[in-house]
Amino acid sequence: MKRGIALLLFADGWFNLALGMLGPIYALFVENIGGDLLDASIAYFIFMFTTGVVMYLIGLWEDRHDHKEKFVIGGYFLTSLGILLYYFVENTRMLFITQIILGFSTALLTPAFGAMYTSFLDKNKIASEWGTWGSMWYIVTGIAALIGGYIADSAGFKTLFLVMFFISLLASFSSLRLLENKNLKRKF
Repeated sequence: MKRGIALLLFADGWFNLALGMLGPIYALFVENIGGDLLDASIAYFIFMFTTGVVMYLIGLWEDRHDHKEKFVIGGYFLTSLGILLYYFVENTRMLFITQIILGFSTALLTPAFGAMYTSFLDKNKIASEWGTWGSMWYIVTGIAALIGGYIADSAGFKTLFLVMFFISLLASFSSLRLLENKNLKRKF
């Protein structure tokens, strides 16, 4: 496995661990701040719509820049900020603002991550190397769901958000290694 893929998998693994902790209990959190199922659906819509629109535009912009690693790193750090904002969410309005920020961060990160990951692939192992990423995503996100549910149940959502934030920072700071490695053999 090329070093570039290993670095991306390491950072993304921690990142998915952080984000996956909230997934299955998201609606409970929304209810906890005074929202209902419709508010949870609206928040999810806001995130998905923001991500979709902005990702298209940012993807076009990223094609004209040769610094995909900076977009990946920026996306991770902006997502960390979004995760930290969950700690301060007291109502659905603040939740919706948080979802917009997370939508922007996902839109910044995703096209650049895909471009970088693809650039590192061995042409004879494309399916297996994408399979490695997909396998990591499902396994880590499943583990994260259990950990997140346990933390929220035993210590509350505020503690969960702090744990998520610190894990996401680990991912963000580990992604900085993408800048240090000029010999990753990438072809953008």
